[in-house]
Amino acid sequence: MSVTSKLIQIALFSCALTASAGAQTHDHDHAHGHSHDHAHGAEDNKKTAAKGYFEDTDVKDRSLSDWEGDWQSIYPLLQNGSLDSVMAHKAEQKKDKTADEYKQYYKAGYKTNIDRMVIKDDTFTFHQNGKSYSAQYKYDGYKILTYEAGNRGVRYLFTKQQGEAQAPGFIQFSDHVIAPKKVSHFHIYFGNDGHEKLSEELHNWPTYFPSSWKSKTIVHDLMFH
Repeated sequence: MSVTSKLIQIALFSCALTASAGAQTHDHDHAHGHSHDHAHGAEDNKKTAAKGYFEDTDVKDRSLSDWEGDWQSIYPLLQNGSLDSVMAHKAEQKKDKTADEYKQYYKAGYKTNIDRMVIKDDTFTFHQNGKSYSAQYKYDGYKILTYEAGNRGVRYLFTKQQGEAQAPGFIQFSDHVIAPKKVSHFHIYFGNDGHEKLSEELHNWPTYFPSSWKSKTIVHDLMFH
């Protein structure tokens, strides 16, 4: 369920920064202000790290290798109707929005012009409108975001070191994981105004799945993972 909430604290552990900002929670991602509704049954009631319930000491540094791979944006799939069944499923399960309202909500969340990314070692290669550009990034720690609702999220921060001008200066990952682990999808934030400013962005969270995955596999994962 989409819930409006206020971001009351942003704690940076590895980078030793702190900030506060107003924020709205999202419906899709349980680790950074919105909540997945893939799983059902008793598991839904458990306060897990994936849902944003964890101790500060549970959060660990991660390397870019956790996200290494070839990734596709699912924004085009939302636009072409491939995710319509996911929106209908959400509407049926939650009964707080129509399928079309969910689709409009996720259009804002998934929106991006970077349709593919390849991550290898310290290098991102971004693919946009048939062209590509690359840059190298270094790990800059993590931020823990605490929400009024009681759940929290972790952003893993990477800062551009060198590369082509089109590449964003700052990148943050959020993927419902708080320690080293390979993931099957992630949300990512891009910006050029510093990590502090970027951490306030909660309305747009481009989402990427493996480029090798077909749309039906992504649909199943979004519904039932």
